[in-house]
Amino acid sequence: MATPDASLAQPPGADDDRLLGSTRMSRILVRPEMGAVVGAAAIWLYFAIVAGDTGFLTPGGTASYLEVSAQLGILAVAVSLLMIGGEFDLSIGSVIGASGMIMALLTVEYGWNIWPAILVAMLASAGIGFINGVLVLRTGLPSFIITLAMLFIVRGLTIAVTRLITGRTQLGGMREVAGYDLAQTIFGSRVQIGSTGFPISIAWWFGLIGVATWLLLRTSFGNWIFGVGGSEGAARNLGVPVFRVKVTLFILTALAGCLVAIIQVIGSTGADVLRGQQQEFYAIIAVVIGGTLLTGGYGSAIGAALGALIFGMVRQGIVYAGVDADWFQVFLGGMLLIAVLINRFVRNRAMESRR
Repeated sequence: MATPDASLAQPPGADDDRLLGSTRMSRILVRPEMGAVVGAAAIWLYFAIVAGDTGFLTPGGTASYLEVSAQLGILAVAVSLLMIGGEFDLSIGSVIGASGMIMALLTVEYGWNIWPAILVAMLASAGIGFINGVLVLRTGLPSFIITLAMLFIVRGLTIAVTRLITGRTQLGGMREVAGYDLAQTIFGSRVQIGSTGFPISIAWWFGLIGVATWLLLRTSFGNWIFGVGGSEGAARNLGVPVFRVKVTLFILTALAGCLVAIIQVIGSTGADVLRGQQQEFYAIIAVVIGGTLLTGGYGSAIGAALGALIFGMVRQGIVYAGVDADWFQVFLGGMLLIAVLINRFVRNRAMESRR
């Protein structure tokens, strides 16, 4: 008796179903945040095992690493949009220090209400972002160089002007200024869930993730961001307003730094000219861990948020695990290398499965 052809035994459309499943899987794997999803799960599981009995798994432990993640995550979400657009901003850390000190000087030294001071800080930050964008696009110099120079200019001006006015580099007393109570509710309060207070900065972070993701995936401006990051010349030829897109991204990044400064100043009731140091590098690391390419044109806000979450879990997890905090940067550097390798591997496999 002849052996029936196995292919005839397959139900109608089986090959199509397998092809559809393969296509869906490749689409999932090629998502930029997939490496960060795996990394975040692995980090959480590791500290859950190693430090689960010392507080990492408690609501308080969760609140502690989410608070660290939130402030970095606010920066990382904005930086991810800029890096997808093909640019860097190394001045964002100095913007944090400058914005916070502008608020403190205007309120504590000159008696302003806190809300006009916040507005001036936002305008100053937007101005820095605008200058960064214009200089990068008009001079043709790499954004790395332009914003590195701006980092030193802004930080130096902040230190010099603050010393000239107050003779110090730190300024407190924000709790007594007019309008502080309302500002504290919006930027510095804690949302009580059970017996644990979660900082409202987490809500700001989640909100920005949602807005940035919608912007990237559901708007023409999001398509323009991917376009200018993938090929600026091609995007320009297709009518994309490259100048406007990139300058806007630089402004949004600076405003994210200002938001972090507001949260920090309100929460600590004071400002420090050196606040924000190295945050620009941590934000870039979080974005890269989240799957955004250094060359631009590929990435996601969700991935950047997961990168910030990994940062927060490692930073607080080693404390709960009783590991010397000096090892934190070793963990962070190792995570960066592993994330880049995983992202490249996952993307290559996904691309192969599409062929």
